[in-house]
Amino acid sequence: MDPLVLGLAVAVVTVLVLFSGISVAVGLLTVAAGFLIVFDGMRSLELMPEIFFAKLNDFALLAIPMFILMGASIASTRAGADLYEALERWLTRVPGGLVISNLGACALFSAMSGSSPATCAAIGKMGIPEMRKRGYPDGVAAGSIAAGGTLGILIPPSVTMIVYGIATETSIGRLFLAGVLPGMLLVGLFMLWSLYSTWRSGDGSILSTRRYSWRERLEIMPRVLPFLLIILGVLYAMYGGVATPSETAAVGALLCLVVAIIIYRLMEPSRLWVVLRDSTKESVMILFIIAAAGVFSYMLSSLFITQSIAGWIGGLDVNRWVLMAAINVFLLIAGFFLPPVAVILMAAPILMPILTTAGFDPIWFAVVLTINMEIGLISPPVGLNLYVINGIAPDIPLKTILVGSLPYVACMVVAIILLCMFPDIATWLPDAVMGPEI
Repeated sequence: MDPLVLGLAVAVVTVLVLFSGISVAVGLLTVAAGFLIVFDGMRSLELMPEIFFAKLNDFALLAIPMFILMGASIASTRAGADLYEALERWLTRVPGGLVISNLGACALFSAMSGSSPATCAAIGKMGIPEMRKRGYPDGVAAGSIAAGGTLGILIPPSVTMIVYGIATETSIGRLFLAGVLPGMLLVGLFMLWSLYSTWRSGDGSILSTRRYSWRERLEIMPRVLPFLLIILGVLYAMYGGVATPSETAAVGALLCLVVAIIIYRLMEPSRLWVVLRDSTKESVMILFIIAAAGVFSYMLSSLFITQSIAGWIGGLDVNRWVLMAAINVFLLIAGFFLPPVAVILMAAPILMPILTTAGFDPIWFAVVLTINMEIGLISPPVGLNLYVINGIAPDIPLKTILVGSLPYVACMVVAIILLCMFPDIATWLPDAVMGPEI
């Protein structure tokens, strides 16, 4: 069978299997095993266990459970509420300061926790009721939190970036740095839209009437600063050449756990067990998907599907930006239905040869891909963040949350366009800190 036709068959079967409700990892293993048996014989199954475990034999993978534990330690405390309250106290006299506080808290907390649902829950529980009480439109209140929660997969340290780096064999340190300026760009676009939307509503309540003394502003800072200092320390250790990402992740996880125990009294064995249990579950899920995706990638390569698709696209006489637009549409659709980790691991083996042939920077593309995945988190039919917000504020209809989040989707599309026009937004900082790639 022609490899391109076979590739189409693999795509169709994979979509059908994943839509059946089966877990992503089991689905990928099932599809890979089925096609290998049919087209390569039963002997191919002998290699599957070796490939499965070989994919996990990578020291860089240690960073994933460590960063997840780091985020779980933060998410299990009142750090999100304290972060929100600290920003609200400092920005209370700024026009639209409350919505800016929410978005700023989302950006910082999502960077600390790396979890989009945890960010929506932690910041939304306080931010949404407070914004609604002061007259902010329900769409702005819900949409800003839903969109702000997506920033965790872009702003470092990001588990998604680690998975991309392992899948494409690119520098994790560079990927983390590449997400900084685009993350700030997105935060700025989100804030601009929120302020414009609030002003357009004609409601005069965007300026808070409450005043905080300097004592009230400063007294909450000791509860927030330790976590922020840990994040800065982790980034300095990586980029200062002190330690590898895996080593810094381990130290960061330990420090976050210690801070949670000392400052937030996370001493009960039952609460500590929940942190360890949840982080272990999430880590195993991601590592299982990584190993299964390794077998899936082997199947694609063994049946010459990856090579044939790359060769076919490379032979097309189309503008490379038309090609990039098609890739973005594919990623956008995939992100509507699948988690970011699954999309990256499934798409990377096929897309990387195409991207390098077309002359695109893999570091730059990581940022574009991640923003596409962010759109999926606040878009139906899956749109995980939409359902988290609906659970926090059940009296806000899901339709209102969706409509409120759509302008933020537009902001992300604008960010992708700006990255295409000015790729240095993503590549300048990695080159400035770590030197140009050779």
